[in-house]
Amino acid sequence: MQSIAVIGGGITGVTTAYALAKRGFSVTLFERHRYAAMDTSFANGGQLSASNAEVWTHWSTILKGIKWMLKSDAPLLVNPKPSWHKISWFAEFIASIPHYRQNTIDTARLAVAAREHLFSWAQAEGVDFDLKKQGILHIYRDKKGFDHAAKVSELLAAGGLPRQAVTPEEMRAIEPTLAGTYHGGFYTESDSTGDIHKFTNGLAAAVERLGVRCLWGSEVARVASDGRCATVTLRTDAGEEPHHFDALVVCAGVGSRALAAQLGDRVNIYPVKGYSITVNLLDEQSQQAAPTVSLLDDETKLVTSRLGLGRFRVAGTAEFNGYNRDIRADRIKPLVDWVNQCFPGVNTRQVVPWAGLRPMMPNMMPRVGHGRQANVFYNTGHGHLGWTLSAVTADMIGSQIGEWARGQAPTRHLVPATA
Repeated sequence: MQSIAVIGGGITGVTTAYALAKRGFSVTLFERHRYAAMDTSFANGGQLSASNAEVWTHWSTILKGIKWMLKSDAPLLVNPKPSWHKISWFAEFIASIPHYRQNTIDTARLAVAAREHLFSWAQAEGVDFDLKKQGILHIYRDKKGFDHAAKVSELLAAGGLPRQAVTPEEMRAIEPTLAGTYHGGFYTESDSTGDIHKFTNGLAAAVERLGVRCLWGSEVARVASDGRCATVTLRTDAGEEPHHFDALVVCAGVGSRALAAQLGDRVNIYPVKGYSITVNLLDEQSQQAAPTVSLLDDETKLVTSRLGLGRFRVAGTAEFNGYNRDIRADRIKPLVDWVNQCFPGVNTRQVVPWAGLRPMMPNMMPRVGHGRQANVFYNTGHGHLGWTLSAVTADMIGSQIGEWARGQAPTRHLVPATA
């Protein structure tokens, strides 16, 4: 039985460990936090949103970034301070613009495939994660945004995802609590929401039942591979402690770039900060006034999810500011203001703010596949769709490692290994 190391205990690491354990591998999971899903998988927007598969590699993104550069509460904020990492990332981002259409179609196809895996795993392992299958409603305040969304719908349909245009009256029927005036919307009935933290921890308990060795609170100092043996060296109070494996998988989010460099690979992930608030619905009026259908407001780039009876999550924005994890008040305030505007009956007296770093590749496609060494693999760089895509990319990397273990040439998957 081959031994596999998985580095990272967020959504991609835990799903990868599960996919490998179900295939009969001896798996060891390394996570620097004491528990699963304590970093970027802690409090995201909660959407399992194939309808949000449109990649950002579009000239409109560049123009908005320049326009909003000096506006602290803008949905997209770029720190103008230069760094080689940021410059190289944006150069590759621009180079990927010609692939916008195909990458959007491919992402939609991945997201649709991911549902089957995620739902079946949760059912098989008895994981409760506040799943709500009531669709996602995209809302538009003007004709320009609505018309662009109509073009995106054509790409989503090419990827196997139908969604329907809805009038303002139909929007109110879908989600009666939504206040404001809108040009129209698009509704994806097959999308859903859930609590990523609860799901990841539930699946982490399942992988331990399956025999995965989970080393929580383990700081990885170095990784290495000669193509036959992979070594993960931990930093402990007693000194460095090497662990040897037949292969390893890097699922370390924004930490993947540095680990890849040690392994001779270039994985140009940039940390794109996103913010969320969790509104605790402490009274019956707030519970009734909060939406049950998930929303995506394209103008403000905010998404919502209803997590059980007593919580309402609002998340979004994108901040290019390096590895800074600070929770800025001027970035949280627009989220609270949005709730007060769109759902005035919700009491926002008790709001829990959070920020996390999305691991984004320049072409907005996850890095899924082998590295320079035959026994090194990557499942990382999912950006804003880590929750949505995690189950299918875990299954893909599990299949690739299965082929490697049998001595077969890896099958070419939808996401290129050299992305």
